[in-house]
Amino acid sequence: MSTSPPPPRVRDRLAAYFRSGDAMRSRSVSDVVLSGTVDVPAPPARLVADWERDILLHLELEPGDVEALPLVRARARWPDYRRCVQAVSDWVHTLGLQEVLASSEVALMACRGARYHHDGAQYGGAAFCNLFLSEDKGLDLHFPATGFRIPLRRGTAVVFDTGQPHAVIERRGPGFDAADFPAGQDCSLVFLSWELPMENTAVGQALGIRFDTDPSTALLLDDEQVWLNGGPASVCPASGRWCQAD
Repeated sequence: MSTSPPPPRVRDRLAAYFRSGDAMRSRSVSDVVLSGTVDVPAPPARLVADWERDILLHLELEPGDVEALPLVRARARWPDYRRCVQAVSDWVHTLGLQEVLASSEVALMACRGARYHHDGAQYGGAAFCNLFLSEDKGLDLHFPATGFRIPLRRGTAVVFDTGQPHAVIERRGPGFDAADFPAGQDCSLVFLSWELPMENTAVGQALGIRFDTDPSTALLLDDEQVWLNGGPASVCPASGRWCQAD
């Protein structure tokens, strides 16, 4: 007696809805992650000390938190800032993204690990380009949908879809666990982050984005969001698994 092979697994259908001018548009969510390592000098010790003080006293980061640091003040004490930006610009140029970095918003960010999350509800019309500035602290950037893990160290650069779940987790860990970031342990990371416009032709092509995948739903929405299989979705902060929102 012969048996039929099991039916192929149907992939979850994801859609991001984002604001484009005065209208809402829809698009696919890419699981493409572009990564590399660029040669950037270590930030000055006094600047690193400033960051550590801000993280401890002002941001008061808890495990899993991601917050902004003051970039303007940092640039005034960071003689190699332009060199870091140029290194990333040269790298994205090799990806075919040309001069998109120069016209994109940049922020200086800090995290103490990061819970699994997506950023499609705040930055649905963008991809992130991140440059990590901290030394290796045994942490990975993890994309659970693909299992892709990137060891984070100074010079690590990544470009990815804001709608794709991701986290910063302990290198040997299976997921995010606040216990991996105990008080008193040096496990905070600092990175530069650019918002690359997804509607830029080169960015959309590099990530394989399809636009206007669900225009009828986009017309009904006022806020940016990510949907799973036809309904609003959320991400489990410990595992990164998608689930239907309540």
